[in-house]
Amino acid sequence: MTEVFTGAFTQQEPIPEEGIEAALRVMRSGRLHRYNTVGDDPGETALLEQEFAAAMGVEYALAVASGGYALATALRAVGIKPGDRVLTNAFTLAPVPGAIAAVGAVPVFVGVTENLVIDLDDLAAKADQADVLMLSHMRGHLCDMDRLLKICRAANVIVIEDCAHTMGARWNGRLSGTDGVIGCYSTQTYKHMNSGEGGLLITNDAQVMARAVMLSGSYMLYGRHLAAPDPAVFEAVKYDTPNISGRMDNLRAAILRPQLRDLAQQCDRWNARYQVVEDGLRNTPGLTVIDRPKAEYYVGSSIQFLLLDWSEQAVQQVLSRCAARGVDLKWFGGAEPTGFTSRYDSWRYAPSDAMPATDRVLKGIVDMRLPLTFSESDCALIARIIRAEVGAVWQAG
Repeated sequence: MTEVFTGAFTQQEPIPEEGIEAALRVMRSGRLHRYNTVGDDPGETALLEQEFAAAMGVEYALAVASGGYALATALRAVGIKPGDRVLTNAFTLAPVPGAIAAVGAVPVFVGVTENLVIDLDDLAAKADQADVLMLSHMRGHLCDMDRLLKICRAANVIVIEDCAHTMGARWNGRLSGTDGVIGCYSTQTYKHMNSGEGGLLITNDAQVMARAVMLSGSYMLYGRHLAAPDPAVFEAVKYDTPNISGRMDNLRAAILRPQLRDLAQQCDRWNARYQVVEDGLRNTPGLTVIDRPKAEYYVGSSIQFLLLDWSEQAVQQVLSRCAARGVDLKWFGGAEPTGFTSRYDSWRYAPSDAMPATDRVLKGIVDMRLPLTFSESDCALIARIIRAEVGAVWQAG
């Protein structure tokens, strides 16, 4: 009997009851705006920022409306102006080049390796072309951060980390987002904490955070922040930094605070599921598993594998055959962007040169979500289905 998976790849776990109760308290109070507080209550958003800064081991944190907003704010906060060039990954999602374009800057794309991380040799070759690298830890894959920082320091390149897929991940024990000048995170539904939409950014740089707070729309109420610099730091920036409002509200912050307390446990649960799928796919003919370096503690909320040098027709057969058995795979090699699979050559607002080695990798990337609503036995079944259908197409070819 042919096995079929019947789970939903877009179904997330429910919000913790503690978060639901906190959200109800906020709604009953009517005080959703982060600065609409009373008495000694700092508000859910300020508390979330304080707790997130502590969890990341940094001085400052800011909660905002989305991960993409965090990225654009980070660029503005480090001084990027219209016309400036910004290095970034060729393998990433649309909000990253979108943030660069939103501030009027120009992306300079850096290649991807078969390990699905930024090509550090290509980065070294291009490091003199920009003053900022917006590094996307795409789909949770961390590059050799020690070598990357060495390259960027030698070229005086500021690093902004896009940690939408690496909240809780580490390189050589250092939390993702703490190596760069700024770390940016997303709390969109499919990320490691879920508020529907939302974002956070962190830094140890007081001037950068003061500008970020002003940009987010503090209306000179920055003194109400618990994880921001001393009010005196704002004196140098408060009249010269535009308000580009994108604050997080107390409702979303209330939902997120209990999730932050559970983050480490959730990361371990994702990785247990990831390991089951990875083990099930290993040694499948024609399929390349992405080996993770020992220095990396990843968060496996999705998994990728490569069908390197397969024809488009053969990859499409794998996708169709898996879909018929209930397994939803996404492919970065299609001629047209679909859902979350756009590539550097999809973004016509961002000029790019041909990158043949990167194109070869992108055309082989197959991607799959691993929500925590899946059990480990579900993951084993999914791996069996993928293995069987990849094998069938491989043998037929």
